Amino acid sequence: MKKILFIGAGRSASSAIKYLLDQAEKNDWLIRLGDVDLNLAEERIENHPRGEAFSFNALDPDARAEEIQKCDVVISMLPARFHIDIAKDCVKYRKDVITPSYVSNEMKELHEAAVEADIIIMNEIGVDPGIDHMSAQKILDEIEARGAEIFQFESFTGGLLAPESENNPWKYKYLESKKRCFSRAGWSSEVHSQRQIQVYSLHKVISEDRIY
Repeated sequence: MKKILFIGAGRSASSAIKYLLDQAEKNDWLIRLGDVDLNLAEERIENHPRGEAFSFNALDPDARAEEIQKCDVVISMLPARFHIDIAKDCVKYRKDVITPSYVSNEMKELHEAAVEADIIIMNEIGVDPGIDHMSAQKILDEIEARGAEIFQFESFTGGLLAPESENNPWKYKYLESKKRCFSRAGWSSEVHSQRQIQVYSLHKVISEDRIY
């Protein structure tokens, strides 16, 4: 039986937890869901015979090392800044690890160590980034397979609203913390268009009344 250590039972983790539990019997998986909020973890597992909920402080190095050593693969749904410590332990104990977050410079520095340990560190595998990248690439591959040439491709992932839900000035919504939303407001956006690369600052995006 493969043991999957799933760290974090928050809102963004619920669909992944349900999917893993639904597939657990067929694939002979055991899903161990750890969260600081035991009640929330138990709520996500719903007494599933292939799931175990337990109280878990992933920031405790000893507790984290103990759990990682007992599993076959780790899925971290913690805030992005905590993935690096989990990834380092996974390298140490030779366990594959998956996160939904962007690849940080610290994570890139683990590449050689991960290769040496013969493990996979898979990042950017959530909704955004992740599914949006894969679905976009699928479309591009299908177009090129027909012999067509692509001049421009724009993707807005899941951020566009249904008309009945357009009730804010940004015309954009997503399910993440307010702090994370505003911290991203200072980021620039790199747009590849007509074989050219354009970099948009927040000020330029707003002044042109267009959000990328």
